[in-house]
Amino acid sequence: MDILWFLIIGFIAGWLAGQIMGSGGYGIIGDIVIGIVGSLIGGLLFRFLGISAYGTLGTIVMAVIGAIVLIAALRTLKHA
Repeated sequence: MDILWFLIIGFIAGWLAGQIMGSGGYGIIGDIVIGIVGSLIGGLLFRFLGISAYGTLGTIVMAVIGAIVLIAALRTLKHA
């Protein structure tokens, strides 16, 4: 059941980040991958800044922020 939650949160985070960044989403698999990688980046950022995320909503916010950073970094690398 934990893996299912992980995938659902990854999908939500990836989809939200795509909407916020104006790219409209990357499909189900792409959103999940971006959300999962974003959650790792968000976790590192939050730990570095000394911020803690609690509960499902906190986890989604952290993953969305990480996914936004990931999308911005990929766009920067693409244009470089």
